[in-house]
Amino acid sequence: MNKMPAVSKGDGMRGLAVFISDIRNCKSKEAEIKRINKELANIRSKFKGDKALDGYSKKKYVCKLLFIFLLGHDIDFGHMEAVNLLSSNKYTEKQIGYLFISVLVNSNSDLIRLINNAIKNDLASRNPTFMNLALHCIANVGSREMAEAFASEIPRILVAGDTMDCVKQSAALCLLRLNRTSPDLVPMGEWTARVVHLLNDQHLGVVTSATSLITTLAQKSPDNFKTSISLAIARLSRIVTSTSIDLQDYTYYFVAAPWLSVKLLRLLQCYPPPEDTALRSRLTECLETILNKAQEPPKSKKVQHSNAKNAVLFEAISLIIHHDSEPTLLVRACNQLGQFLQHRETNLRYLALESMCTLASSEFSHEAVKTHIDTVINALKTERDVSVRQRAVDLLYAMCDRSNAKQIVVEMLSYLETADYSIREEIVLKVAILAEKYAVDYTWYVDTILNLIRIAGDYVSEEVWYRVIQIVINRDDVQGYAAKTVFEALQAPACHENLVKVGGYILGEFGNLIAGDSRSSPLVQFNLLHSKFHLCSVPTQALLLSAYIKFINLFPEVKATIQEVLRSDSQLRNADVELQQRAVEYLRLSCIASTDILATVFEEMPPFPERESSILAKLKRKKGPGNLPDIDARRNVNGNTEHSEKPEPANKSSFALLADLLPTNRPRPASASPIMLSTATLGSTPPITALLNLNSPPSTGASLLVDVFPESSCLTAPEVSEENFFRFVCKNNGVIYENQLLQIGLKSEYRQNLGRIYVFYGNKTSTQFLSFTSSVTSPDSLKTQLIVHAKTVDPIIEGGAQVQQILNIECVSDFTDAPVLNVQFRYGGTLQNIAVKLPVMLNKFFQPTEMTSQDFFQRWKQLGAPQQEVQKIFKAKHPMDTDVTKAKILGFGVTLLERVDPNPENFVGAGVIHSKNSQVGCLLRLEPNTQAQMYRLTLRTSRDSVSQRLCELLSEQF
Repeated sequence: MNKMPAVSKGDGMRGLAVFISDIRNCKSKEAEIKRINKELANIRSKFKGDKALDGYSKKKYVCKLLFIFLLGHDIDFGHMEAVNLLSSNKYTEKQIGYLFISVLVNSNSDLIRLINNAIKNDLASRNPTFMNLALHCIANVGSREMAEAFASEIPRILVAGDTMDCVKQSAALCLLRLNRTSPDLVPMGEWTARVVHLLNDQHLGVVTSATSLITTLAQKSPDNFKTSISLAIARLSRIVTSTSIDLQDYTYYFVAAPWLSVKLLRLLQCYPPPEDTALRSRLTECLETILNKAQEPPKSKKVQHSNAKNAVLFEAISLIIHHDSEPTLLVRACNQLGQFLQHRETNLRYLALESMCTLASSEFSHEAVKTHIDTVINALKTERDVSVRQRAVDLLYAMCDRSNAKQIVVEMLSYLETADYSIREEIVLKVAILAEKYAVDYTWYVDTILNLIRIAGDYVSEEVWYRVIQIVINRDDVQGYAAKTVFEALQAPACHENLVKVGGYILGEFGNLIAGDSRSSPLVQFNLLHSKFHLCSVPTQALLLSAYIKFINLFPEVKATIQEVLRSDSQLRNADVELQQRAVEYLRLSCIASTDILATVFEEMPPFPERESSILAKLKRKKGPGNLPDIDARRNVNGNTEHSEKPEPANKSSFALLADLLPTNRPRPASASPIMLSTATLGSTPPITALLNLNSPPSTGASLLVDVFPESSCLTAPEVSEENFFRFVCKNNGVIYENQLLQIGLKSEYRQNLGRIYVFYGNKTSTQFLSFTSSVTSPDSLKTQLIVHAKTVDPIIEGGAQVQQILNIECVSDFTDAPVLNVQFRYGGTLQNIAVKLPVMLNKFFQPTEMTSQDFFQRWKQLGAPQQEVQKIFKAKHPMDTDVTKAKILGFGVTLLERVDPNPENFVGAGVIHSKNSQVGCLLRLEPNTQAQMYRLTLRTSRDSVSQRLCELLSEQF
């Protein structure tokens, strides 16, 4: 390696020191300005004088101008003198010239061409000191003009064999800066393959800089940098297994190269888990070593040691969560985070809670996260920092399921009474969502929402009380209880207005269910409601007037009392037009209408159509796009989601929802969705978590500018990604595709021959995706067998945001092929084109079937024809674990029949494939041979094509 040339020491600038001293000694602002103006006049006269200035004088005066500028004064001369300093051969003069240009010269300056020429000369000089100064200037200015001039030159310097290490570092970081400011000007070429090999460089400073550059470039062009995965893992392995002596220059408080370790772990998060078994095993060993080191006693008591150690640990945990494929690592990560929940350092507790929120949505680690529920609840009660308490609320929301829902809701309600005002509304929304989602007994749901209104009425949005009314109306079994509970709640001296709204609506509809009790007679109900009337706002008073006229229909004995109220001047001459009109019309209607007409007009409200609730949508808006834990993403071991939902395509405004609650004589609207997949089909109310509110029609403003010759017309079709296709045979949720720009996740549900897939598009960058479109195409043979209808998706995805698209699917007949999801969007001026094979397989339309041993073997014999059976003997690809095998068979869609096969080691299943044209029964038998590490899979169905396809799909899973 060439030796770094010594930097000559410049002369001390005594004149600059005296000037700075004078400025500091000024007693007033006026004195400072006077001294500065005097100096500026002196410098200007020197620059304009006939006598040529030497390099030292130019440097001194340019330095003074720079100091004056940093004090906040405008500088309008001296730029040319600074440029002249760039041609000096003295380091100190050239340094001051570059410093002045970096700070004062803007990208529109006329001097840019001269500056660029000077920079070119320094880059070509092969003097490492001058090259570094030039590279620093390019990075500091970072203008588009400089990117155009040097974006092709800097990569050559970076990968040249004779470039010194210090210059390689500067070149890598300079290129990183240009890629951030002008990504479209940084060309991808043959140098990209060579820059990846800098990860193997002996100089760790070069490796650190190169890792930052590769991570950013991989987001723009992932395929060009795939080879970095193996090199990053190899380098990471060498670091984590090294001792502090091995990397002495890069060891920070006994932690080997922490900054480089963090960068390598972040680079690996740009890609899915490695396919190569040996590589994956080596990465797992690295992550296990990092987790093991976290358990070791600290080698130093200084905070710098723990900070560096924990930085590497948290980045490793982020990688484990990102891959979401190693159950052992996920559980270990969860346990490690659990230890941090009680750490004395606030930042560690915050980060642990934040990471566990993500772990809670993984099927592998959800149960492990739940074991820390008591610690999280304690954090909610005792933490001093409101941001930590907010993360605790998020984690409780994410870890909630049927087993702990009541406990979590009770704790949230308890905390709500003393919660910080900034997070009360968010807690209210989460309690409302959880209470409905996991309500087995809807009387508990009613109690919870009324308690919510009592504790935090000001933070209960309209969406919450709209929803409780919709549920009460749709469920006959809870109407009487709701009326009784609301009546009792209204007897409190001080009631929140939202409680009056709920009470007025429910008693107006179902007050007759409690009218038999003298304590809640019709007159008592009316007087109770009317005692709150004068305290309410106009919309609530309007709702109460509607309740009064319903009372006239339900309870004729209070007609005279109510008419007297309607007839009063305060109503008939009310200043509000809406209230006056209601009073006049309701009074007239009560006088002239017969009992039958009143009964017809004010008949009980019909059940609300199954529609999108806006509570979750409101929570998502409050948290920001893509930041809400998906409590529906978890799956049971049999591959089914805990709860199925049915989102609607459009989101109703508050006015539309209010209009549904106030009218008394509207017909029941029909549902807008052509496919019913909700639990409403099975006779229950759909939960509000169905509603992500991401399918509203896109605004036209973003698409006013249209390419006359769109790039898509001349693009070649992208290669269809199938790498994750078979991973979804036995599961419905997960990430189907991911690169450095985009993550595509799926959540699916199926009922007989119908299916619905929620596709989540996540923007992993900080830049908008423009002109975003996605469509589904099918081969000609598949179009008649499988019908796929895709809803529209928003054409703009903000940086870091996530949007959702719904695909409705109908299976017409059995099929073997799969549809393709085509995604196009514009990023950084480049049109991206992605095609992914959608995991819609025949087994998704299974309905599990229970059978006795006798019925199974009788049916087995009936399907004995040679063309009805398919058998395959194959080698095990994964460890032969009984529990995992059971989970995969259940996830495949059939019922696992216990104690049917004489050999208890064998697995037997049964199910029916549903399509629009037919139903095909299926029996399967899986015989494991642990000694030979082999399986024999036998399938019998009434249709040979079905047997063949199911055998192909299932045999790939073991």
